[in-house]
Amino acid sequence: MATNDNKFQAIVSHCKEYGFIFQSSEIYDGLAAVYDYGQWGSELKKNIRDYWWKSMTQMHENIVGIDAAIFMHPTTWKASGHVDNFSDPMIDNKDSNKRYRVDHLIEAHADILEKEGKKAEADALLATMEALLGKDDLAGLKTLIEDNKIKCTVSGTSNWTDVRQFNLMFSTQLGSVADEASEIYLRPETAQGIFVNFLNVQKTGRMKIPFGIAQIGKAFRNEIVARQFVFRMREFEQMEMQFFIRPGTEDQWYEYWKAERLKWHLSLGISPERYRYHDHVKLAHYAKAACDIEYEFPIGFKEVEGIHSRGDFDLTQHQTYSKKKMQYFDAEINQNYVPYVIETSIGLDRTVLLILSEAYVEEDLSTPEKQDSRVVLKFPPKLAPIKLAILPLTKKDGLPEIGRQIMNDCKSSFYCFYEEKDAIGKRYRRMDAIGTPFCVTVDHQTKEDNTVTIRYRDTMQQERIPINKILEIVQKQII
Repeated sequence: MATNDNKFQAIVSHCKEYGFIFQSSEIYDGLAAVYDYGQWGSELKKNIRDYWWKSMTQMHENIVGIDAAIFMHPTTWKASGHVDNFSDPMIDNKDSNKRYRVDHLIEAHADILEKEGKKAEADALLATMEALLGKDDLAGLKTLIEDNKIKCTVSGTSNWTDVRQFNLMFSTQLGSVADEASEIYLRPETAQGIFVNFLNVQKTGRMKIPFGIAQIGKAFRNEIVARQFVFRMREFEQMEMQFFIRPGTEDQWYEYWKAERLKWHLSLGISPERYRYHDHVKLAHYAKAACDIEYEFPIGFKEVEGIHSRGDFDLTQHQTYSKKKMQYFDAEINQNYVPYVIETSIGLDRTVLLILSEAYVEEDLSTPEKQDSRVVLKFPPKLAPIKLAILPLTKKDGLPEIGRQIMNDCKSSFYCFYEEKDAIGKRYRRMDAIGTPFCVTVDHQTKEDNTVTIRYRDTMQQERIPINKILEIVQKQII
């Protein structure tokens, strides 16, 4: 049985074995911190993406979606502050040549202290680190590492270089001839595509403040210390919403979206005890207030979503650099102004890992007569890659034909899977491991009375139901 210490590795192995997530370019020994989603991982990811998109653009009348390009004019990133400020403090161990992000190195040491029962020391260490990061005191960070005798996990020594900043943006060239090319960047976030389209959306959609613009898309960061599976990658997907508001209302909308976004997470059926807010001490250059929604992964509480009060920084910066007015005329108060912004930004890949972490269960099913166990992914039915498996008991006697008819009747409504191979018990176990909430078995009684056996993943209970009730039963659970 997986303990909390090895559950994370068990999830990683399970994802590879059952077609959820693969190391990118694995046949060439892989590419670090880059992953491919397999047949069931891509379905899971799509279902999470669709659920978020619906919650934003369908359930809120004043939020619309866009899909901005990955390539943007390079001045965009000068205006946003990414060219000058998008850096992480790094430090190298001289003996192992291993590079660490400073905050990760110190946080790992704080975790050790806490496990040793030295919580007060751990809290003091983290508070000092936050203060030094807030002042960009690189020398102070190195001193903090040395004073606490923090060691490299590879060499076991404390022989450190100075701390320095490392810019995380990938650059490339736009143009067919290198000498004539213009340097541009792969976007490190999706938010700027929303900001530069603010007026386009507001005018064409006749949007009135307050209103939001949502977007889902790929972003790229040259993470030097990418780790922990799909939690931190160099190519990842974000689900962001920028909510444009009247200046002076930012505090109430910030609190509103903090509560609203946690409510979305809890709608997945996850216990509130697995979540917590973490208010930022060190604020980004654009932020007036910021907090993270953290989830308790097997590796501890980690950020899944950020809520930020961005003020008017972004639109004002783009107004300054582009020389185009980024203002809104508010007819209610007869005034022009640059709107303030509340941002919600959730990592799609991290949410996939969250759902996998919450769903992964190893169950001991042993009885006095027999040793037995199963690994099951207890996905919320609405997110499960496969909603229904159709399993004819045998490959003959007309059972496959009935199964295929059920498949044809249901597959336009939700994702179905058909399988004839192996004993029914083995097929049930495979479906458990993939997270399929419902299996129906077609047997010889089906030919007599048009009923099938439906099996429920979480309880493994089975019952006979009419064939014409299958669609209704499944659809009730996946809405």
